[in-house]
Amino acid sequence: MRVVDLVLAIVWLAFWAFWLIAAFTAKSGRSGGWGGLVGVRVLIFAGFYLVVRNVGLRHSVRPGPVEAGIGLALFLLGLALAVWARLYIGRNWGTPMSQKNDPELVTTGPYHRIRHPIYSGLILALIGTALATTLYALIAVPILGGFFIYSATREEAYLTEQFQDTYRAYKHSTKMLIPFVL
Repeated sequence: MRVVDLVLAIVWLAFWAFWLIAAFTAKSGRSGGWGGLVGVRVLIFAGFYLVVRNVGLRHSVRPGPVEAGIGLALFLLGLALAVWARLYIGRNWGTPMSQKNDPELVTTGPYHRIRHPIYSGLILALIGTALATTLYALIAVPILGGFFIYSATREEAYLTEQFQDTYRAYKHSTKMLIPFVL
């Protein structure tokens, strides 16, 4: 096993352990869509990682040290953004498409420029994982990214209803996933 693969595995495991433990601090509410399937999503990410790793091992299309280094950097930046956003949103965090009791609109920290920085961070971490292991894994990124875009769109409809004019103004001053772009 390469050092990069070991780092990716350990950091992904630590990230998901933090994520699951932090979920217990969230406000109560009700889940919508795939909201209640936290374990299933963790398994999907674990499956993604294992497929990426195995495809990379079976095929000689392994990245060189430069690509692996760039991938590892993007991976760490993505997870750092997701963790920063999770800490900033605090008890208002919920599984995708969930509806919290007494919700608050968070517009500071990473939410000042990006409406869904957790999703942005996870997509960046997935891209980094793929670059660090095998470029074949980039095929799976749009599929998982599509789930996040779908979740963000559903959440925005809920937040527009919940916060009406405030959320509309916030939407106009930020981007959904990529600052200054999208």
